[in-house]
Amino acid sequence: MPEHRLRNPLISLTRRRILRVGGALIFYPLFARAAVEKKLQTRLWPSEEYTRLVVETDHEIAFRTMRLRDPERLVVDLEKTELNETFRHLPGELDPSDPYIKAIRVGYYQADLLRLVFDLKSEVDPQIFTLKPVADFGYRLVVDFYPKEPFDPLLLLVREFEVADSIDVLEEKYADDEELLTLVQEYERREAVKSQGKPSAAKPPVATKPPTAQRKPPAVGKAHPILVMLDPGHGGEDPGAIGRRGTREKAVVLSIARRVKKLIDAETGMRAALTRDGDYFVPLRQRVDKARRVKADLVVSIHADAFTRSSARGSSVFALSNRGATSEAAHWLANKENNADLIGGINIKTSDATVAKTLLDLSQAVQISDSLKMGALILKELSQHNRLHKTKVEQAGFAVLKAPDIPSVLVETAFISNPEEEAKLRSADHQQRFARSIAQGIIKYFRQNPARSRG
Repeated sequence: MPEHRLRNPLISLTRRRILRVGGALIFYPLFARAAVEKKLQTRLWPSEEYTRLVVETDHEIAFRTMRLRDPERLVVDLEKTELNETFRHLPGELDPSDPYIKAIRVGYYQADLLRLVFDLKSEVDPQIFTLKPVADFGYRLVVDFYPKEPFDPLLLLVREFEVADSIDVLEEKYADDEELLTLVQEYERREAVKSQGKPSAAKPPVATKPPTAQRKPPAVGKAHPILVMLDPGHGGEDPGAIGRRGTREKAVVLSIARRVKKLIDAETGMRAALTRDGDYFVPLRQRVDKARRVKADLVVSIHADAFTRSSARGSSVFALSNRGATSEAAHWLANKENNADLIGGINIKTSDATVAKTLLDLSQAVQISDSLKMGALILKELSQHNRLHKTKVEQAGFAVLKAPDIPSVLVETAFISNPEEEAKLRSADHQQRFARSIAQGIIKYFRQNPARSRG
């Protein structure tokens, strides 16, 4: 049976060993360890999109991996790593509902080689890479368990819209796009088969817009229903800013984003989707890609940041700038947010520098103009609930706002580093007020600019 090994280039050839495929785990006594870590942590981040395992230590991690089949398994061997209590408890940390990992086994394969075996629920497409120390993190080994066929952001969106009239909303939106409309209709067909328990003929691909008489009329002045992509910042390995009382930005903004979604979904002719709907990390470029894939009409990234001074307070709204930040604070904040990928951890080898450069080079004058109009309305609504940090929409080079064809704004709801505002962010009542302000700004924008909804 063929073996596949991913080796850390830091491991010298003399230290590499050929592993026995399917070999049994051999447990050695603890005193046989060649080295003991001063710091070692493991973290599991399960989600429907992918599951991430992080192993953090105080030194560079030498590793190698192989795939085993019948049944599906992934093996990760760690050199000079102690089988301590952290690893002993790792199997118990696994959530039974994890979509990809069935079980975890840990033990010594050789005296200086700790083996992790992941029994898988189905075939996966793993990504394994290392990260150097950054912020409060040490050296990290990251194992990402992706499905063999990655989720399409559109299909993830469709799954939320299982009510008949909601599916109609998506069919209306993608009526002029054969590929996307076919995906929507295929999902609808599969759901019908599931509910009826019998086969059903698939709908043929639709190349032209179906007769309007068969569809519900869109909202007044709209070419099609509006789709808003809400982006809760940070997530998973990246906690975002942390307040004095331990409030984590990633949790607060997800709660607010879910509340905004409910308010948007309640509006006729409007729907909202989330770039993440759980505690897991999404790289910045993937957030932009998700919005573009589903042809979102707007992106709103939601944050609750910190500043070096605890006295800093107030809500802010930012739009993209290709020329420079409008203030030193905006420049500082953009740099901080753009470092999210370093904290959350991305596989540099899989990053597409060409795509990133294209996004930066494209002319975004119209997008920025629309974003400024949108941001001003949201800022005005926020002023009814919280004091403003700046009375005008600021601009800076936020990576998450760089969809060249979608108006995009970043909302800093409040400063989590300010004790008074941290208390607001922890309050369900105030979270709802922030959500209402953001939703009302979005709704007012599309009422004033109906032509901005695109097909």
